[in-house]
Amino acid sequence: MRSLWLLYELEVPFQIALHSFDQSLRDPAYLALSPAGRVPALEIDGERMFETGAITEYLCERFPEAGLGRDSGNPDRMAWLVWVHFAETISQHVAALTQQHIMLREDWMRSPTVMKLEAARLSKCYDAIEARLSTPIENRDMLLTSGFSAADISVGQAVYLGQKFCTLDNHPSTATWFARLAEREAFQASLPGEGAGLYQQDFYPAWDAPK
Repeated sequence: MRSLWLLYELEVPFQIALHSFDQSLRDPAYLALSPAGRVPALEIDGERMFETGAITEYLCERFPEAGLGRDSGNPDRMAWLVWVHFAETISQHVAALTQQHIMLREDWMRSPTVMKLEAARLSKCYDAIEARLSTPIENRDMLLTSGFSAADISVGQAVYLGQKFCTLDNHPSTATWFARLAEREAFQASLPGEGAGLYQQDFYPAWDAPK
């Protein structure tokens, strides 16, 4: 979804190939695109990429006219890089929670302790975003002082999924920022269709540990 949202924001032509989260991702044809069998993978001009942070950097450099990247001479370049890649930190905790709540089919495989620990770590990531957005800098309603960028896309998508496991109730500035992102047409276009995807609930609370 992160790369898809970025592509919609760039307003460049592209084609989507859908893959299920199953053994088809181990097919040799797909492994030629993504050696670890993960999504997404990008094919452009005969070259292939399979890491979202790298895909984000490349697409922003390839299509600079969209203004979603920040080049080396821009004062926001350092912050742009930090937030684009901080999205992966958030996503690691989301992935662990997805595994605990959804991918592990049998209840005995799941750990209430891990669920609560990863949800707390996710909340700490929200703390970092909240601190950034709460800094009293005039006219900054996005992660960068210079305005909306791929940093907001990357972190925004991670927060979108993070809310399946940890709400933004204690992070008001982050909630306001995310609501603003969620209104964007490109965000709406990148959402999975109704009933599609891994998540069949709006929220997955951590379990209580057995007494």
